[in-house]
Amino acid sequence: MYGEIKKFRRDIGVGIIAAEDGRKYRFERSAILNRRDDLEGQEVHFDLSSLKPQGIIVLAGSPWAAFGGIGL
Repeated sequence: MYGEIKKFRRDIGVGIIAAEDGRKYRFERSAILNRRDDLEGQEVHFDLSSLKPQGIIVLAGSPWAAFGGIGL
């Protein structure tokens, strides 16, 4: 599923994704596979598990960012 991070609180590590299905989902920092500092407004892809986003991939930046910032 695709969506956009609408809000992220770095101090407590939680945020809200507005998904393509029109719903909003709360997520935790640990669900992000390729962590970035600037999360608000970023488009993401994720899987739902018990209505919680898991395996969140931030789609912005280099395609290599999806692999944890591996550089060549």
